Amino acid sequence: MDNILELTDRNFDESVLANPQPVVVDFWAPWCGPCKMLTPIIHELAGEYAGSVVVGKLNIDDSPAVAAKYGIETIPTLLFFSNGNLVGRQVGLMAKAPLKAKIEGAFKG
Repeated sequence: MDNILELTDRNFDESVLANPQPVVVDFWAPWCGPCKMLTPIIHELAGEYAGSVVVGKLNIDDSPAVAAKYGIETIPTLLFFSNGNLVGRQVGLMAKAPLKAKIEGAFKG
């Protein structure tokens, strides 16, 4: 996938928590309708933020440990990480413009 990191229980700490760049993680599953609707928005944002914000997707069915660690109960859920710290959370489907504002707000300062 272009500009999108495929995240798993195995590579999460290295790819997200140890990443010097801000990271947005999309927790999703193939059977989730709203997740499918969010996917093209995530792809557009990954392209727009290439080089400044890392965007990753984590399939909760394939990698339940990370989802459990962060208390993911509803999908899609986006988590925002800066310097390995959780700095924001967005639960549910969101249009591109407000989502972009949420991402920028999470990574200010």
